[in-house]
Amino acid sequence: MSGHRIEANFLRIVKVQKAVKESPSAKTLFFKDGLCAHSMPGQFVMVWLPRIDEIPMSISSTHPDGLVSITVADVGEASRLLHKKMKNDRIGIRGPFGNNFKLVNGTVLLVGGGTGISPIAFLAEKLAELQVKMTLLLGAKTKEKLLFLSRIERMLPRSKAKMFVSAEDGSVGHEGVVTELAETLLTKERFDMIYACGKELMLREIFMLAEKHEIQLQASLERLMRCAIGLCGSCAIGKYRVCVDGPVFTGKQLREVSDEFGRFKKDFDGKKIPV
Repeated sequence: MSGHRIEANFLRIVKVQKAVKESPSAKTLFFKDGLCAHSMPGQFVMVWLPRIDEIPMSISSTHPDGLVSITVADVGEASRLLHKKMKNDRIGIRGPFGNNFKLVNGTVLLVGGGTGISPIAFLAEKLAELQVKMTLLLGAKTKEKLLFLSRIERMLPRSKAKMFVSAEDGSVGHEGVVTELAETLLTKERFDMIYACGKELMLREIFMLAEKHEIQLQASLERLMRCAIGLCGSCAIGKYRVCVDGPVFTGKQLREVSDEFGRFKKDFDGKKIPV
């Protein structure tokens, strides 16, 4: 393990500098940490809640003033407690861990679903700095659960970007899932790269579309993570460990584990269960 990774694995206690409500079920927490301040889109931290759990969270932004953010949805015991954190509360963090999305030139497609929009918004801002021509597809169950719309809309006029949204209930944009938007767009336009983050079933659909249209893919996977340093194996997918080999995987890597990707994952007991 490299010196940087050893340093990142040490637990630090940080103070929440501010908490911003993004939707009825999602909140962004900002904190300062020297190591995380240099994170890139796709990387994650382990957040420790004493006597409750330690959970992985994607980094959703970094800022010149040293602020770093994570965006948490209220979906389980640990995330529910984290979601309740306010300014001046303290949390424990380790990280940043994992690899990141590789920035490319050309024409790119970004696809984000649910809380997977968080690292996609972070990535879009980095690509905008390079004046990369991009199209963003964002999807959620309802309009109110679409994250960072105003953040991304502010970026659009100063970048070579356009955005389309979908809601499963038809409350905004395309009525249906975001993969349907992607399928329609890919029949009309050509892209040099697809970036994606969201539920694994969504990612498998995007992977199949990338294979069909012979487009390179980078997808960020979510798996059960306990150690974040490749020791416990709880996040394994085929020959890869998501915490150290990912969480961002290429289409070629996903092809190698296609019998498991989008089909099976490990539960808390280490048993394979359907995704």
